Amino acid sequence: MRVAHLIMAHKNPSQLLRLIKKLEHPEADFFIHIDKKVDITYFHELSDLPQVNFIKNRTLVNWGGYSTTNAILTSVKEVLDLDENYDFINLLSGQDYPLRNTQIIHDHLAKNTGKNFISYDEESIWLLEAKERYKKYHFTDFNFKGKHFIEKIVNWITPNRTFPLKMKIYGGAKGTWWTITPECASYVCQSVNSSKKLHAFLKFCWGSDEFLISTLIMNSPFKNSTINDNFRYIFFPPKSARPKNLLIGDFEQLISSEMLFARKFETDVDIKILAEIDRYTIKN
Repeated sequence: MRVAHLIMAHKNPSQLLRLIKKLEHPEADFFIHIDKKVDITYFHELSDLPQVNFIKNRTLVNWGGYSTTNAILTSVKEVLDLDENYDFINLLSGQDYPLRNTQIIHDHLAKNTGKNFISYDEESIWLLEAKERYKKYHFTDFNFKGKHFIEKIVNWITPNRTFPLKMKIYGGAKGTWWTITPECASYVCQSVNSSKKLHAFLKFCWGSDEFLISTLIMNSPFKNSTINDNFRYIFFPPKSARPKNLLIGDFEQLISSEMLFARKFETDVDIKILAEIDRYTIKN
């Protein structure tokens, strides 16, 4: 049972190294996408690690922009093109960390071969608010003078946009991160790449990483093999678009959650929490 860990990172090489070392396993490979606006030489020491590969087709990522989703999809395609017969592609960020030891994670996946683990909310406040992400034009990935003013004018004089495919929308605040089969991942990539209309539409969406992939999967034959649980502990404070930085005081809640991974962690804010998780996973 082989796993390809795809890690999206943009900073803190030492924290990324710690994550990789924690997840090392004979049946695990690592594929690291470093944001194109970041100097990759800071991460070169990682290339000497066994089973570690850098994504070659790097994307300049803007938070909330379609560039985030595009970076994920192009990285997935690069992994798929290797034709290495992985059983799962596991998407992580460089600020994630496992809450269980690596063998427990691999055993869990081995018992669920052929399944896809994602996160979405079918009927929620999140979904109602998220409609603005695709109904309105968002110039997040564009850089020109007065773009916010022009964005407001465009949205004032144009009708609401409609999702270009006749699909029910699925998504959630935890929707970016998932563990899916290569077959399912290939279907998602092909669905986007084969539709020029969808690709063009997504360029003006905000936060598409939280709804696009789950929407494509749940409107596909892979729906029947998909579990609505990505086994990630992620806590969003009220009215916050960003997840909480997890601290030592969150340890008991993290462990009792029975999740496999958690985010997000900032070692320059609190490194003690990772040490406490390490002590726990050595014993359990």
